[in-house]
Amino acid sequence: MTGTPRYKYPLQLPVSLKDTAMRLARQDGVSLNQWIVSAVAQKIGAVETAEDFLRGRAAGATEGDLTHFLEKAPDIPPDHQDELR
Repeated sequence: MTGTPRYKYPLQLPVSLKDTAMRLARQDGVSLNQWIVSAVAQKIGAVETAEDFLRGRAAGATEGDLTHFLEKAPDIPPDHQDELR
């Protein structure tokens, strides 16, 4: 990431998170800043990958795709424990 424009952000972490992140960074042999950048990048990758996957799965769906499942459901009132409150 050398030469990449950087943005400084004043991050405020609870002490317990900072201590754990510091310990993990030390174990990985990197600075706390490097460890946090890597953690943020990893989270972004996971979220974007999941979003792309779900969009891809939904792309070919049609309105009636789940109708056959709904037709198999019994026509009875829900158990009172299943009702929204």
